[in-house]
Amino acid sequence: MITYTWNVQSMLIVDTPEPGFVTTVIWTITANEQQYSAVYTGASQFYSQNGSFTPYDQLTEDQVISWVQNSMESAEVNALYSILATQIENQKNPPSIPMSQPLPWL
Repeated sequence: MITYTWNVQSMLIVDTPEPGFVTTVIWTITANEQQYSAVYTGASQFYSQNGSFTPYDQLTEDQVISWVQNSMESAEVNALYSILATQIENQKNPPSIPMSQPLPWL
C-alpha cells in the first residue's frame, strides 16, 4: 500500500494585505511503498485569505497543507497520486525501453 506525505518546502510572503501574507507555497508529495519512493513538487498561489488571518509566525505546516489541498479539486489530487503510483510501479517493474541495435546484415 502506498502512503502519501505532504510537506511544505518554502513559502513566499508579502506585507499587504497583512504583514506576512502567504502568496506562494512550494510543496512536495512523497509516495512510499516498502523500499520504493517517488516525489512530486508543486507550487500553489494564494491571492486572498479564506477565513481569518493567521500571523506568519503562528502558522503550522498542517494548516498550510490544508490550504494547498483545499485549493485543488479532488481530481487534481488523485491525478498527482496516480503519477506517483506509476513512478513507483515503474521502479518495481521497469518498462521495456527500445534499444538501437546494429542492422543484422551489416
